[in-house]
Amino acid sequence: MKNKFTIHLEIKNKRGFTLIELLVVISVIAVLTTLLMANFVGIRQRGRDGQRKSNLYNIQSALELYRADNGFYPVSFPVCGEALTAPGDSSTVYMQELPCDPIDDVDYMYTAAPLSCNNSSISCSTYTLTACLENENDANADDVIDSNCTTAASFTLNNP
Repeated sequence: MKNKFTIHLEIKNKRGFTLIELLVVISVIAVLTTLLMANFVGIRQRGRDGQRKSNLYNIQSALELYRADNGFYPVSFPVCGEALTAPGDSSTVYMQELPCDPIDDVDYMYTAAPLSCNNSSISCSTYTLTACLENENDANADDVIDSNCTTAASFTLNNP
């Protein structure tokens, strides 16, 4: 037979967590979640910026193929989602589908240098490709942000 003292100790040992312990655990989980979510947002931004830079390098390769065949760069650029083809000849395709920005589905900025374009023959010898980046601390970001960018940084490629 158990005495009253033994029963009282058994009941006391079966208690759950105190309110303070639960609040401390919930606070720690909340702080860790906040830190991780902020990090995930940064990772997603860097991933989209990597996609933008990769898209510009792919477009640059297509433009170099275009110049190799035609002797000049295009004066204007098709909208994203359309093909980059030879002038007057849609059978020669340099890029099947021009990529769009991963978040906005907008065109990348393409500018044929106006001083090097011959308007009578519509030929250009230089160009600039620009994408707006989300991560202002990107190692490849331009020193001066493009005026068309509303984001923290820009990335520019010129003809090689």
